[in-house]
Amino acid sequence: MKYIKYVFLTALLILTVSCKKTSVDGSSRKSFQESINDMASSLPTLKQVKFNEALYILKTFGVEADGDVAEIAALGKLLDGKKTNEIFAMADEVAKKNGIAWSSTAPPSLGEMNIFGNESASEKDPNDIDAASLGIFVRNIAGDSLTGSKGLVITPQLLDNRGNKVDFEGAALETIMEISSGGNKISTSKNLMQDPAFRGFTIMYSKLPKEKIYEDRIDIKVTVKTTKKLLQMIKTGVAVNGQALYTPPPPVVSDSTQIQNPEINPTPGVETPAAPAKVTADPKNTVTKFLSNLSSQNFKAAYDAAENPNWGSYDKFSNPNSGFGSVKNINVKNISVPYNKDNSANVNVTYDVTDKNGKTTSLNVTYGLKAVNNNWKITTYKINN
Repeated sequence: MKYIKYVFLTALLILTVSCKKTSVDGSSRKSFQESINDMASSLPTLKQVKFNEALYILKTFGVEADGDVAEIAALGKLLDGKKTNEIFAMADEVAKKNGIAWSSTAPPSLGEMNIFGNESASEKDPNDIDAASLGIFVRNIAGDSLTGSKGLVITPQLLDNRGNKVDFEGAALETIMEISSGGNKISTSKNLMQDPAFRGFTIMYSKLPKEKIYEDRIDIKVTVKTTKKLLQMIKTGVAVNGQALYTPPPPVVSDSTQIQNPEINPTPGVETPAAPAKVTADPKNTVTKFLSNLSSQNFKAAYDAAENPNWGSYDKFSNPNSGFGSVKNINVKNISVPYNKDNSANVNVTYDVTDKNGKTTSLNVTYGLKAVNNNWKITTYKINN
């Protein structure tokens, strides 16, 4: 009888072990936590720590959600059906993408991590840091003498009551940076602060849309979460290099520049109208004079050489912000006439245009022209890629 009892207990133990989950069940929060616990318990002690670190990396940086509850739900959906090795691989990829100094093959570095929250405080919590405030330090990323700074490096630091840096190590403090301008949020970035040598965030001007930056200034808000505190600091009116901000290319004008005359079927007794006389002027000269007038700021003469409805009125054409009024100088490199037939023509020009801020841009433009009174008028303008 005692033998049967032992056999029963052994079978029950085997059944219990075999029921342990080897992949994530993200169907509910309870199932998710149970499957994670089962998977962790099958790992060696150090691997369990790294497994929890991987889950923390994915929860913090691998999903887009607001608040712990929403992040856990999103993480469950992301990892549903995944095995341990797949989770480590995903965490490595997310850490590399976000510039976090973490690897699944490195020794434990983030302390005790539990994405579901600790029921009781541990004896030593590496994220329980006694900091009084948060400081934000900004420095420029050097560029060349023409374009100026290429961006900013934002470094947050934990400070004590005297304003000195707090010394700590082995932490995993979720650090969030928000960029806004004129009251409108532009971007949000996350990272982990593990010690006072935290390198912070990099803002490249080429990633900031110029149309969203108000008066070439941004506001920077940084939030750092410790175990007991939520530290925030806002730095307003940080100047940026407006010339280096991202500006989308101008829209391509798609109206046709090659006007074909319709075929006329001859009818008996009806005289076929004579074809219009071919203009003798050179369309290249019209475009050359147009660019020369722009370069010398003679915008009225340049405007009179055109009949382009897309340029609108003279005031719109010569506007210093949205029109040709910003042109300071034009240096023509090459000009050619690939098409000239039936009183319509195309003129291709490559040139460097310098605006009043000193910024030089190389352009390849196709001008469409039509014949008017034995002369040419510019009717279309297309910037080629």
